[in-house]
Amino acid sequence: MMEKKIYILAATQISLQQPLSEAWMTDPVPTESDYTRCQDPNFREWLNPMESRRMGKIMKRALVTAMKVMKDTGISQPDAIITGTGLGCIENTQLFLEQLCEEGEEMLKPTHFMQSTHNTISSLIAIHGKCHGYNTTYSHQGVSFESALLDAFVQMRLGDIETALVTGNDELTPSFFSVLQRTGYIGQEGQVTASEGSVAMMLTTEAEGALCEVEKVSMSYGKLIAENLSDTVDAVMLGTDGTEKNDVLYRQIADRLPGVPQLHYKHLFGEGYSASALGLYAAAHLLKKGEVPAMMRCDGQAEPLKLGRLLFVNHCNERNISYVLLKRTE
Repeated sequence: MMEKKIYILAATQISLQQPLSEAWMTDPVPTESDYTRCQDPNFREWLNPMESRRMGKIMKRALVTAMKVMKDTGISQPDAIITGTGLGCIENTQLFLEQLCEEGEEMLKPTHFMQSTHNTISSLIAIHGKCHGYNTTYSHQGVSFESALLDAFVQMRLGDIETALVTGNDELTPSFFSVLQRTGYIGQEGQVTASEGSVAMMLTTEAEGALCEVEKVSMSYGKLIAENLSDTVDAVMLGTDGTEKNDVLYRQIADRLPGVPQLHYKHLFGEGYSASALGLYAAAHLLKKGEVPAMMRCDGQAEPLKLGRLLFVNHCNERNISYVLLKRTE
């Protein structure tokens, strides 16, 4: 039986770049500070004010990106909704805990508690779209999005589903930025800005109008790429962020792909638990365009680069490594 091919039909983002737009390709928003929050769209254009006033920002961003992708593809009820999030609704979690500490257990607002769990995001999208299919959430720090993508990829290859909405969502509050900065994860000297973001992608088994094909998704624990892809990929996209602890593994992987042009994305979208979702979103749109802006290269080269196949690599804590192989569709 021939394996079904899987495609990214549409993808959009809300990040520190212009929201719900690919303007970053030609007019990127510069990032110079240690910490930058998202540029939010006008939520009133998408959500009923009475409905949205009870939602935290991450809920609004996740819902709007999902609605945008559903609108663009005409798929309002995908067979599966799968979310990856490293921190979940951290702002509501903080508000609930702060109120608990200040006022005790008797006068707590239920909304903050109800919207503090990680799977609230995926559930909200399903409720809004009246979707009754497969619905789950992965929370595996910096590889949460790839875990969600792998789930969708396997189910589509098996023929269990034909459409899947895969999302990556994280928010970064000022207080939690301080916590992560003290741990050395973000906000370090020479590192790209720490940020947040929401991404939604619609995966289908139909190629018409797709951004690109997803040829392979794999995850490993501490295992560097074994395949010789130097002659089969046109570029490798790496999650370098300017710190030695993070970048050393990417250099090792790049050394196994001699002569392959190297791209990066965190200088545009920042570092955070859902940064890889933004990177894959960017990779899909670069493949659709078929060429790479010079600002995306991190190998010291600036000549025009045509894209046919791209290997996307991400890691978390130097142990959990994900590989996604994408192919341009004609």
